[in-house]
Amino acid sequence: MIELPKNYRELFKVAVQWVYDQEQFILEKGIGLTTDLKIDAYQVGVKKNEKVRLFKVDAIPIPSDPKLKNVLDDIRLLNSSTIGASYRYGILIKSEHWLDRKLIVHELVHTMQYERFGSIEAFLEQYIAECIKPGYPMGALEQEAWRIEDEICG
Repeated sequence: MIELPKNYRELFKVAVQWVYDQEQFILEKGIGLTTDLKIDAYQVGVKKNEKVRLFKVDAIPIPSDPKLKNVLDDIRLLNSSTIGASYRYGILIKSEHWLDRKLIVHELVHTMQYERFGSIEAFLEQYIAECIKPGYPMGALEQEAWRIEDEICG
């Protein structure tokens, strides 16, 4: 595991809480997976696909904390061009990509990765570290998501 730089480490608790809050909102307001998407989630390796919820947004939210926003800008994560985001069992999809199977499968891979790591904290630490080095989207977790998306959706 790559150690996060000190200035990022200081904001890590803020980032984890923000992701947790996003997940809780989506779990309360989102919709469950269709039968076909449950099959995709199973193929991806999601263990608790009944917990997954999708929520349509006009734009993927960006944290209001200015320091956290700056870090996310630095590592090219979550910006105006982001079309989907997985917050463990809560998945946001930008409205013009709503029910885009390839995008949802990609985000479901991240859900599976959260499960594999065992917590929001453990997944985020690795994912953010990979966004720093080798850089987004070249990290192993993102590459795994692209590979599995391609295997399932072609």
